[in-house]
Amino acid sequence: MLTADLAARFARVALANVEREYPRHVAHLLTRAGEELAPRKLHPAFYGSYDWHSAVHMHWTLARVLRLYPAQSVKITPVLDPHFTPEALGAELAYFNAAAGKTFERPYGWAWLLELQAELLRLGNEKWSGALQPLATELARRMAHFVGGAPYPIRAGGHGNTAFACLLSLDYARTAKDKTLESEIKAAALRWYRDDREAPLAYEPSLDDFLSPALVEATLMQEVMAPEPFCAWQKAFLPSGAGQLEPPTVADRADPKQSHLDGLALSRAWCLRKLGYEEAAERHLAAALPHVAGGHYVGEHWLASFAVLALSSLPSAEAPRTP
Repeated sequence: MLTADLAARFARVALANVEREYPRHVAHLLTRAGEELAPRKLHPAFYGSYDWHSAVHMHWTLARVLRLYPAQSVKITPVLDPHFTPEALGAELAYFNAAAGKTFERPYGWAWLLELQAELLRLGNEKWSGALQPLATELARRMAHFVGGAPYPIRAGGHGNTAFACLLSLDYARTAKDKTLESEIKAAALRWYRDDREAPLAYEPSLDDFLSPALVEATLMQEVMAPEPFCAWQKAFLPSGAGQLEPPTVADRADPKQSHLDGLALSRAWCLRKLGYEEAAERHLAAALPHVAGGHYVGEHWLASFAVLALSSLPSAEAPRTP
């Protein structure tokens, strides 16, 4: 579980990251000469943590810690207040509505923004969630359109993965009671994955994976199927189960792509817990948690989010469901 000590440790990392403007990886479609590229100008709310999506999920980390451990408010609230203003988030929405924002951060960043809003709604901070809601509404609309019209999923172990994006977006849909988004995600998941059989777990991981394509798919299907049909589907998809999975080997944690493998161990642990493989989940947590904080910035700018996700999420059976 996410203990008070771990929560405070991860919050310190996230607080430093959301305020750190450089180094910054700028993913921006240039449409004319002389465009502004300064991170804080482009993204006045989410300018830290190396890239936009990491800034978003480090904000989520702080919101989750604040909800679970309100005593952290004295440190977290003064940092988040200037980020969650109508002016800053209005500028973020304007970016998405401009030429460069059409497919910016699709689907990973979209999903984390929606998950951030789900956490703010659970936190009950109406000022913050109210300021973020216009952007969340727009990205929920885009996500519903995207998954509703996509003939195939993206099965990669990185940012493009549609199952992971759908998992986070589904949490928002249920929390915000967005029936359209929830319906489109359920329909897409069944369309994409219902006939899948014998997931090639032995082929995982690829060198820069931070997600297990098989496990995030199984976790999504657990969320959208009734227990009995899911049990049959899971037996066909993971005929040998997933309890045999061992944590990935990381040879160089200063390599930005290899550092993804610590994230893979954490996201696997999240999925393994939800799917009922507690021993395998604990192995993966034990391998990755020592490297979440205090290491090279290529990992430290984002790993805390995945650690918090793995340590604080409710099992699927306890998650609220919509009939």
